[in-house]
Amino acid sequence: MRLQVFLSRNGVSSRREALGLVQRGSVEVNGEVVDEPSYEVDPKKDRVMCKGIVIEPNPYKYILLNKPKNVTTAKHDPHAKSTVYELLPKNLQFVVPVGRLDRDTEGLILLTNDGDVANCFTHPSFKIEKTYYVGMEGNLDSESKKKLEEGIYLDGKKTAPCKIQILRKYKNITEARITLHEGRNRQVRRMFGKVKYRVKFIQRTAQGPLKLGASRPGSWRELTKDEVEQLKQLVEKSRQHDNVK
Repeated sequence: MRLQVFLSRNGVSSRREALGLVQRGSVEVNGEVVDEPSYEVDPKKDRVMCKGIVIEPNPYKYILLNKPKNVTTAKHDPHAKSTVYELLPKNLQFVVPVGRLDRDTEGLILLTNDGDVANCFTHPSFKIEKTYYVGMEGNLDSESKKKLEEGIYLDGKKTAPCKIQILRKYKNITEARITLHEGRNRQVRRMFGKVKYRVKFIQRTAQGPLKLGASRPGSWRELTKDEVEQLKQLVEKSRQHDNVK
């Protein structure tokens, strides 16, 4: 973890203020002054001090939040009406979102200060599946469904194969479930738009082993011990994957 990030995640200051603290020589790592904000520290092994005070790493927290529509997945955004951090108490402001949901998309977001879990969930090579409930205008036909499942071109690059289950059709509306492992910008909306279907509603219902369940929009909870264990198992598999490579 970069030193600047370590300081901001553990309540010393904002990331911007941490930059100044490091550059002014106010921070020591293992007894040596470090003035490089990108210096890598290991929270489990390194002793970090700021102005003579030892900075204890926050314990790992794992938060599952049901993001409502029109809420931004960011900590600071001058253009956002509200952010996911406004839904969390002050003592949990150090966790960070694992991946993003665009402003118009609802549903599951994992927030944590566990860098290993965050890397496992976001690195493309681990292919962590994400499932979305989608409501769109028009009756999705079998040919368009097949095209999407096999992959279509967005920005000159073909999307990876995905799975689509049609849940129901009525009037001029299709409700479907799509599971994919990529995370391109506004990917689900753009995929359906590419075959001429306008998405009106998206909700992420699952990410890896985590399920949204029946939580109401705007609510959050800590993961259960079983859920945390499942995340740690994924991290271990990712390490084994790296070792094989």
